[in-house]
Amino acid sequence: MIEAQPGPVVTRFELDLAPGVKASKVINISRDLARSMSMASVRVVEVIPGKPYIGIEVPNSSREMVRLIELLETPVFKDPSGLLSMAMGKDISGNPVITDLGKAPHMLVAGTTGSGKSVAVNSMILSMLLKYTPDQLRLILIDPKQLELANYNDIPHLLTPVVTDMKDAVSALNWCVNEMERRYKLMSFLKIRKLADYNRKVEEAIANGEDLIDPTWKASDSATQERAPRLQPLPSIVIVADEFADMIMQVGKKAEEMITRLAQKSRAAGIHLLLATQRPSVDVITGLIKANIPTRVALRVNSKIDSRTILDGGGAEDLLGHGDMLFLGPGKIDPERVHGAFISDDEVNRICDAWRERGEPNYIDEILTPFDEEPTSRGFEDGDGDPNRDALYDQCVSFVLETRKVSVSSLQRKFSLGYNRAARIVDQMQEQGIVSEQGPNGKRDILV
Repeated sequence: MIEAQPGPVVTRFELDLAPGVKASKVINISRDLARSMSMASVRVVEVIPGKPYIGIEVPNSSREMVRLIELLETPVFKDPSGLLSMAMGKDISGNPVITDLGKAPHMLVAGTTGSGKSVAVNSMILSMLLKYTPDQLRLILIDPKQLELANYNDIPHLLTPVVTDMKDAVSALNWCVNEMERRYKLMSFLKIRKLADYNRKVEEAIANGEDLIDPTWKASDSATQERAPRLQPLPSIVIVADEFADMIMQVGKKAEEMITRLAQKSRAAGIHLLLATQRPSVDVITGLIKANIPTRVALRVNSKIDSRTILDGGGAEDLLGHGDMLFLGPGKIDPERVHGAFISDDEVNRICDAWRERGEPNYIDEILTPFDEEPTSRGFEDGDGDPNRDALYDQCVSFVLETRKVSVSSLQRKFSLGYNRAARIVDQMQEQGIVSEQGPNGKRDILV
């Protein structure tokens, strides 16, 4: 034995093998080693970067808890040059592990029940919420279980309420694809290649009093706006899907195609995917998804086959659970063992409540518009001498006056309307002086 490296959860013993002894021989007896030491599992590391030794990682008798707050106070996390810094945990030596989702540019998290997957995803989300404002970061959260991400409802970072219906999830992904294409057009117009450069150029233009007009705007986009708006800095968008296996099972190829398209192209547009699943099987984590999401996290899994599905190699089956993970970071060949940060539900709620007190979410109604819906004039009839008056206009006005709230999404839900039709009705209400123009926060006032 050359050296022992104690860490918060495991201790790594470095061994110099005798000439002619292969590391594979030690791997084959790892179960025997664990049994002889009365341990649940022992992990053998074939290659330690920079050293000619192998490593044997043995669980500590008492496990140290890694808290998120410890990682948030490190200089690496506070470094302002990070595009989307996320706190992952500590390595086996106790050093903080911070990654940049902006450089990743997408991440896959997989692990069986009880492995700590939900806590790991919460830690990643909260580490971003504690560093970036809604002007810098916006989120789309997809939660098929309806429980895992419910705590984040109504925080100002959200672009739309937490998505629990998988048909809405497809609509949200389709909106992201369209937003990606729109951002590429804007960056092409300014002859730049990255979102950070786009924001810098727009901010400089605003500071100098220059008018940079949105080249993608059309007069048909708004019934009340007569000229193209000025360009504004754009936030990064992170799409978090807690159990994307359910989404693929329910809506099939549509979701997989959009995830693949975003994974292939959305990096430069500042749109990033954080996909989590507890079913690391080849029908969920397909070769196409893996090829486009090189940054992966494997928590404890049931078998070596599942580990290979995630990481293209074994090892995750020997993890200890409760946040113990193998992290294949951006540009890395071999995964690194990391002990994930713990954060309680109470801490999640307190952080989300603090953000809710600071501001309301500015939801974008068209995100949940069915992606196959075509603009239609269906439902427009002559009424009160106005050929453009919608047949449901009076009912919508009564609903708005009764609830004292107006939004395109509320009319969509109440009257089962498409986005285009509901938006036209709201524009008509504005023209009639029933509701005000949309304010900076996206809200409208009732004027009667």
